[in-house]
Amino acid sequence: MINSSEFTQRLQKVMDFYSETASSFAEKIGVQRSSISHILSGRNKPSLDFVMKVLHSYPEVELYWLMNGKGHFPNEPKISESPNSNITEQPIAKPQIPVSDSNSNSEIEKIVIFYKDGTFKSYKP
Repeated sequence: MINSSEFTQRLQKVMDFYSETASSFAEKIGVQRSSISHILSGRNKPSLDFVMKVLHSYPEVELYWLMNGKGHFPNEPKISESPNSNITEQPIAKPQIPVSDSNSNSEIEKIVIFYKDGTFKSYKP
């Protein structure tokens, strides 16, 4: 369960970090100014839609930090996303499939196909 007063403090920290007023913050995330006021005063609890709008408008805010206070704010940038990074990505080598001797008496026991989404299918002759 979310602690509203602690959530309010974290939301205020986000607003202070970006030097946003309640009005400018509301405009940036696309909600009524009264919504911000009601959440900050403790009158209303934030909706899922409100939280998602904050995360969408401020990518440096981590969901887990905003909701529970655990994690980091501002979110530490990832090295691979840095446009000025000198690190070049190395292409991933395709695995080599061993080819057996065609004169061998080996029989196929099972064929397994792995998909990029983590699923697989297994076929037995």
